[in-house]
Amino acid sequence: MTTNILEMRGITKTFPGVKALSDVTLEVARGEVHAICGENGAGKSTLMKVLSGVYPSGSYEGDIVFEDEVVQFSSITDSEAKGIVIIHQELALSPYLSIAENIFLNNEVKARGLIDWNKTNHEAAKLLARVGLSDNPTTKIMNIGVGKQQLVEIAKALSKQVKLLILDEPTAALNDEDSDHLLDLILHLKEQGITSIIISHKLNEIKKVADSVTVIRDGKTIETIAKADVTEDRIIKDMVGRDLEHRYPEHTPDIGEELLRVEDWTAHHPQDPTRVMVDNVNITVNAGEIVGIAGLMGAGRTEFAMSLFGQSYGSRISGRVFKRGKEIRMRSVSEAIDNGVAYATEDRKTYGLNLIEDIKRNISMASLKKLEKFGLVHDNEEYKVANEYRKSMNIKAPNVLVKTGKLSGGNQQKVVLSKWIYSDPDVLILDEPTRGIDVGAKYEIYTIINRLAAAGKGVIVISSELPELLGICDRIYALSEGRITGELPIDEATPESVLKLMTMEKPR
Repeated sequence: MTTNILEMRGITKTFPGVKALSDVTLEVARGEVHAICGENGAGKSTLMKVLSGVYPSGSYEGDIVFEDEVVQFSSITDSEAKGIVIIHQELALSPYLSIAENIFLNNEVKARGLIDWNKTNHEAAKLLARVGLSDNPTTKIMNIGVGKQQLVEIAKALSKQVKLLILDEPTAALNDEDSDHLLDLILHLKEQGITSIIISHKLNEIKKVADSVTVIRDGKTIETIAKADVTEDRIIKDMVGRDLEHRYPEHTPDIGEELLRVEDWTAHHPQDPTRVMVDNVNITVNAGEIVGIAGLMGAGRTEFAMSLFGQSYGSRISGRVFKRGKEIRMRSVSEAIDNGVAYATEDRKTYGLNLIEDIKRNISMASLKKLEKFGLVHDNEEYKVANEYRKSMNIKAPNVLVKTGKLSGGNQQKVVLSKWIYSDPDVLILDEPTRGIDVGAKYEIYTIINRLAAAGKGVIVISSELPELLGICDRIYALSEGRITGELPIDEATPESVLKLMTMEKPR
């Protein structure tokens, strides 16, 4: 018996017009945590879908050897029967069912042909304890947070006698506390003999938990690195095919007159008007300037942006907005767009894109008036505009008729930016513009932001990553408990000085 629990040999997977995987090899040792890194669209998720039977045997070339046996899976059910369980980035839980019902869905605990609910809940409680949860198993999934939902998915995997656990971007939607808990759990499962494969863009997390790292680029295996030799620079070089001596592109600001001024902006919670979410915020943005907004989770950054952009969040909203010194009103999204303000949401899949529509329609949807001819959308012009953005924004797709849901996260983000850039705003608010995308795609997004500033636009960047704000912004505001606690020009901003402002409590 070899020391490897899994070997994937010469895996090649082709889609119409695209070779997603080309002769990929992967070896995973029994009982290790093995990380897979690569840019968006490199083929990481495709490789795991081949392994788990999402892409069945016969739809790809090459061999999968699991526990010294060549295996052929025609479905996820086949791979799970062998002990291979995949947890996708998009969680597969039913919000209306209980935790216990989700854990044992399609794997019900029965007695005399009927579901034994007492035993179901009892077994679910034991599994929840293994992943560090004490919630009642009868609690509906919709009533627990995303971090706990991720742990429920792992409990569900444990119920299937998992031997190899695959986690695709498991911390992408989690805050730091939930992420740390999940990573500790992966190490705890390793102590119990469970092998894990983790796909992640977060290099600090990989360094914390991974015993070895395989890097995939353009559908090919670049190399596998042992834990002792893992460095961020080496992984990045493998991922993008070049050294990124500078994580952020050169930016020489050419800052002009005041473009946008927000005075005394206040917004209350939409369901509880007694709760102040945005408290008397005052900010300015100049032409050609990139302004950052830093804040911890729950500080009110997104609430501020959404309440400002057409009052799409909150209740009892008050305050004044001036553009080039003239007061404007933005009581609806369409009114905000008409006033030259755009907002790229942090949740691109829910609010930023129509995933079942093609690239063309997503790019044009905020600016249909520009394409109108005799009361109808000019289809040829719409195609031409979208194709120009596909090329200029380097959206990796064969044409603009590809469904947006089939694109990688980085390319979806470029579609969101294309949509708003085409609306020709004077001020563009970017909420977590690089969340969930790899370092190569991040660099491209930063270049686009620089391009917008160079064209005289005012750009507001909201980000949870302090190095990102320090790397691309000209000025940074800090937000805490809904209030602006300070403002720093970039030459005075340090991680310590910004963090101090982010953690400042308002007077009681």
